[in-house]
Amino acid sequence: MRRALTTLTLVLAVLAATSVTPRGVQAQVTAADSAAVLLEAAQAFVRQGDPQVGQAILRYIVSRFPGTAAAQAAQERLASVQARGTAGSGRVELRVWSTLYGGWLGLAIPAALGVDDPEPYGLGLLVGGPAGFLAGRMIAGSRDITEGQARAITLGGTWGSWQGLGWAQVLDLGGESICVEDVYYGGYCYETDADTEEKFAAMIVGGLAGIAVGSVLSRKDISPGVATAANFGALWGTWLGFGAAYVGGVEGDDALFASALVGGNVGLLGAAALAPGWNVSRSRARLVSIYGVIGGLAGLGLDLLVQPDDERVAVGIPLAGSVVGLAVGAGSTSDYDAPVPGGGSGPGYGAMSGALLNLADGGWSVAAPIPTPRVVDLALPGATVRKATLGIPLFRARF
Repeated sequence: MRRALTTLTLVLAVLAATSVTPRGVQAQVTAADSAAVLLEAAQAFVRQGDPQVGQAILRYIVSRFPGTAAAQAAQERLASVQARGTAGSGRVELRVWSTLYGGWLGLAIPAALGVDDPEPYGLGLLVGGPAGFLAGRMIAGSRDITEGQARAITLGGTWGSWQGLGWAQVLDLGGESICVEDVYYGGYCYETDADTEEKFAAMIVGGLAGIAVGSVLSRKDISPGVATAANFGALWGTWLGFGAAYVGGVEGDDALFASALVGGNVGLLGAAALAPGWNVSRSRARLVSIYGVIGGLAGLGLDLLVQPDDERVAVGIPLAGSVVGLAVGAGSTSDYDAPVPGGGSGPGYGAMSGALLNLADGGWSVAAPIPTPRVVDLALPGATVRKATLGIPLFRARF
């Protein structure tokens, strides 16, 4: 603690010196010297277990001392953090999730065995939660797991459980064909749904398999942005797979359920494969997804206004709205992780945005226009009247 306070005092002293020292004295302490001292302080905070403070200092170096060797080194460290994630940042998430999953297993295992008495369920809750917590702490304590690596494990368990339930329903696991002979109408047969025990068993197997796959994948560097993009890709793939199948005329509950499951897997695998090349941040992945939500809600609102008679049209409108929203979100946030002038990265420092079409530094971009209030002068016969209006920019350029 004392070392941290000493380092922080040093940082504050350097910041004060570079801000208020007279010019004649500043010539003796160059910008490169100040940046080097701050870089060493940032590294000290990271070593002492305060990576957030260290990253904040690195960002200050990049923005305050561009062109120095320390700024270049700080930029490289920030890029590495974005690509790999902060070591140890996933420990809490993994412990919390593993505790909840342990409690879930404590209930699911007796249900899969067809137990009717309450005592086994009580014992499962009593043992499952603590066992899950200890397992999560053991995994998290064995290495400095990042947030992205922890998300690979937790998403694997959750997604695997959902896939187990879905395919048990589609394949009617535990179901059977029952034939009945009728002296008046002749014999007939019908299929029963999957048994509850088989559904719980499939969820357990799928969840454990997902955890195993996620644990293997977590051995690699996974950024929080990639993990978030994969998570949203799975959710959006599920909705788009179901919606496309319904609009396309696919009939039958099992067929629609299978389309949703396959679409979710395609979305998950596609996002996991493409997101590392984009080097997308967690914030940008969330923004793109919320654009899709806005588009889908707009489609639902249009359904309520138009009230189409065809159910396929009623589903197709929010489906199209979601696709358009995701596309607009991807385009309007294309500069979100762009480099900051002089180094660094952050929202809004790349291509211009705010208008429908934007031209900056010789490059074109499409974004969602942002309405802005304006005051205009209206020339009327005999007088000029000022009116408050709302403007929607369609084109903006920077040369």
